[in-house]
Amino acid sequence: MKRPDPAELELFRQLLASIPEEMGAVLRKTAFSPNIKERRDYSCALYDARGATLAMGDHMPVHLGAMPASVEHAIAGAPPGPGDVVILNDPFRGGTHLPDITAVSAVYLEPRRQPAFYVAARAHHSDVGGMSPGSMPLAREIYQEGLRLPPVRLVRGGRMDEELFRLLLANVRTPEEREGDLRAQLAAMARGEARVRELAARYGLARVEALGAALAGYSERMMRAELASLPRGRYEFEDFLDDDGAGGGPVRIRVALRLEAGGAVIDFTGTSRQREGPVNANLAVTASAVFYVFRCLLREEVPATGGLMRPLQIIAPEGTVVNARPPAAMAAGNVETSQRITDALLGALAQAAPGRIPAASSGTMNNLSLGGWDPRRGRRFAWYETIAGGMGASAAAPGQSAVHTHMTNSWNTPVEAFEHDYPLRIRQYRVRRGSGGPGRHAGGDGIVREFEFLAPAEITLLADRRVTAPYGLEGGQPGRSGAAWLGRRRLPGKVRVHADGGSVLRLETPGGGGFGLK
Repeated sequence: MKRPDPAELELFRQLLASIPEEMGAVLRKTAFSPNIKERRDYSCALYDARGATLAMGDHMPVHLGAMPASVEHAIAGAPPGPGDVVILNDPFRGGTHLPDITAVSAVYLEPRRQPAFYVAARAHHSDVGGMSPGSMPLAREIYQEGLRLPPVRLVRGGRMDEELFRLLLANVRTPEEREGDLRAQLAAMARGEARVRELAARYGLARVEALGAALAGYSERMMRAELASLPRGRYEFEDFLDDDGAGGGPVRIRVALRLEAGGAVIDFTGTSRQREGPVNANLAVTASAVFYVFRCLLREEVPATGGLMRPLQIIAPEGTVVNARPPAAMAAGNVETSQRITDALLGALAQAAPGRIPAASSGTMNNLSLGGWDPRRGRRFAWYETIAGGMGASAAAPGQSAVHTHMTNSWNTPVEAFEHDYPLRIRQYRVRRGSGGPGRHAGGDGIVREFEFLAPAEITLLADRRVTAPYGLEGGQPGRSGAAWLGRRRLPGKVRVHADGGSVLRLETPGGGGFGLK
């Protein structure tokens, strides 16, 4: 095929991107849980016959960069046939952490007998069992974190495997909600497959494949050109998680970035060994952070295909918190360690591209999960949310306040939806003024959120930046660290506690770092 016309290629890019976007809309509108339908904690993507990314929705960065590993393991571990849907969540088989259940299906097009494309949808489920409501516990090994799924076929030839489905629902605290969310994922998969078939019928399979390859090649060339524009050399940076949640001290994330002609080596040698607590990440999560950071480095809008990763080589020593081995606990690796990997990568790139990289953002997703018995509805409840903070300032502007940043792209749960679905009341929800770091451009402020418990509940908090504050750049000052209280008791960043009815939990999230001398 001759080189496609640029206008045609751009049109095709938008057509491809519309497929995972529409899948996401179906998932959001049909889901049961506020975590998916309100917070939008899900991601969808389209892959070629080899499992390489063709297009992704504008969803969660930490999901999207890691999902190719799930697709790879689904193809290898339970190859989906016509009408099959494979699900998995095992971090040691391409998952991220156990609440993130990924569904993968293959698109078969005549006359071929092999898959022509794959579609995938990942959603964070508010409970998948384990030792704490919300399945984000202070675990010491993965067996405590919930139901662990290797690649298995939930749907076979278009028919649900009811025995497997009953087994899954028997191991969660909120089976009706899980059933609704899983069926929503299946609806999203069906929509994605239908749209791929329509695209192939319109263009012809050969042309769709050729244009997809052209998009991936274009992405690769753009990334290589961007890397070639930076000064060659070695740039090092390290940052820390406060602790591992199991009594271990600071967790080092160290990166050495080597920029070469049109390529980069990202070396995490020197990073802390995997920990007893749940801050361990797998290689898929680390690759996801790398994908996100280098995609942000691009000056132009470039197709988000697998071609972007071809110029990047990742060295992540096995047995460290960025490439942990079984049976490491993993709940916070996806949400907290991914943020610190991002901070370390941006700190290294700031040396190579001064003035282009912002100061550190809040650096934590402030993960709050809780559950108990709802006396109003006469049933158990489980809830999970990430809570926003401040964005780091840049050379161009102050940081934004009260936003999710970097590896999370979720929304908040609206107060009305939250109070309707759970036996809690939001007492206060406001910007935490003055928490952004001072500088020529100030960092964005975090937030203050107070929860009043109308019934007893078990709480798990997985948060960071309580000790090591978000750094400033070019003379800007760090943002203020976060804090939490249950009544008058100040809580550590990673803790499990019981809340009596009538008690109040107060969270103060970190501000972003400032940029430049004031």
